[in-house]
Amino acid sequence: MNSPLWIDFPLHFDARGRTAETSYADHVLDMIKQVLFTTPGERVNRQDFGCGLLDLVFEPNSVELAATLQATTAGALQRWLGDVITVQRLEVTAEESTLRVDLSYVLVETGEERTEVIEGGIR
Repeated sequence: MNSPLWIDFPLHFDARGRTAETSYADHVLDMIKQVLFTTPGERVNRQDFGCGLLDLVFEPNSVELAATLQATTAGALQRWLGDVITVQRLEVTAEESTLRVDLSYVLVETGEERTEVIEGGIR
């Protein structure tokens, strides 16, 4: 039996001209990136979706900012993906116009442990 494939994000076409597909683990990573880099208010029918990390990039680095980034990110991942992942470790750092998220998590469905480094900058 073949495992199901998921639509890749962002939506695009593969070499065959079909909707590109991805694995479950990559689909979950795509969802994590959407939560992290979507600013609340950005989605029309889900105004509270996201965590607003990009809004804090140019704030002065401080212990308070680091704590805010950690809490905001952890809360958003729990709220939006708590039924999909269990966060093991989370570290958010901001340097100039780039955010770096070091994340270790377990896929609830498969028990697979994953570690990702996700970087994003100001749009």
